[in-house]
Amino acid sequence: MKYLLFVCLIAFALTNTAVAQAPANTEGVNVQMAASNHAVAFPAADQPDAWVITITADGRLFFGVKPVSEASLAEEMKTTPRNRAARIYIKADARASLRAVGQALHAAHEVFFESAVLLTEPTQPAAEGPIVPPQGLEVRLGLASSPATVVEIHNSGRPIPAVKVNDREIPWQALQNALEQASQNQSEKLVVVEADPSLPFAQVLRVIDLSRAVTAQVAVSLTGL
Repeated sequence: MKYLLFVCLIAFALTNTAVAQAPANTEGVNVQMAASNHAVAFPAADQPDAWVITITADGRLFFGVKPVSEASLAEEMKTTPRNRAARIYIKADARASLRAVGQALHAAHEVFFESAVLLTEPTQPAAEGPIVPPQGLEVRLGLASSPATVVEIHNSGRPIPAVKVNDREIPWQALQNALEQASQNQSEKLVVVEADPSLPFAQVLRVIDLSRAVTAQVAVSLTGL
């Protein structure tokens, strides 16, 4: 009897340890999010009342767990009670097209969000320990209000798209240095991302992540999305 009780206690302890070390997940539809090196924690994305728009690899949209269409997404948000201080979170599959993600960004802008948090996966596995909160990169929506570095990403017909910084094409491996140099004389480091809507979202997030590496704020141009 004592042996059986000891085994049960060990099993209970192991179960509790596994739960404590499990990474947090925002509730809703599961997708394969793109990874980032410079995301920051957004614990509020795990709250029950968090506004999360999910975009699947094939472009389907969900507001929370409710399937919505491009046309109905903004209306759905307008009729949902909102904490004006809360952020909006975009949980996009890395393989989704930027066009599909743009639908969510447009809707967020239409209901007067000035920014959105793009949820990401960390590039390094989480160490054992407390629950890891959701991570993301915050971006501005709409037009830039100050001089900015413009990054254009074009579908080149090859696996890796072409990228330009202020109209100058550069190799991807030189992008971070180019962003650093371009923003040196700006009073506010700001990068505006303009991308081909057909590109996978992961490619665009890569530019946003590198922009954050040089401590620049990022605005996503919604023109053409």
